[in-house]
Amino acid sequence: MIETARGIAFAHKDRPGGLLPALHGIQDALGHIPAAAVPAIAGEFNLSRAEVHGVITYYHHFRATPPARHVIHICRAEACQSMGADALVAHARRQLGCELHGHSKDSEFTLEAAYCLGLCASSPAIQIGEELHARVTPAVFDELMAEVRCSA
Repeated sequence: MIETARGIAFAHKDRPGGLLPALHGIQDALGHIPAAAVPAIAGEFNLSRAEVHGVITYYHHFRATPPARHVIHICRAEACQSMGADALVAHARRQLGCELHGHSKDSEFTLEAAYCLGLCASSPAIQIGEELHARVTPAVFDELMAEVRCSA
């Protein structure tokens, strides 16, 4: 795990602004950015551990713990907010029993915020894994969760 992170960081260390692509690569490879890998990443970029940690915690996309089997992103951008995304987030939190950036009671779902999924004209939008869904109401959300649970 640490060697994977170090290798990805090494591949990006000489690129201007290479830290962000390296962090994306590490999360893509490992599912998260382990705290144990931060010193190796910092070493490759000649940064302090605090600087790397600051970047990881600043961006909502990065996670320090492994996600659940299914990751749900609910768009929180302005278009989706104007069409009911806040109510959808509240509903999802109640249904899954977790806050944003948390895991559901059954540990099957990770609930995340997204800031534009590109479906502004069909908002509110969510993404489950790699699949996008538009015009999601609380009732549609419940149907989607039932489908995901049945397909597992």
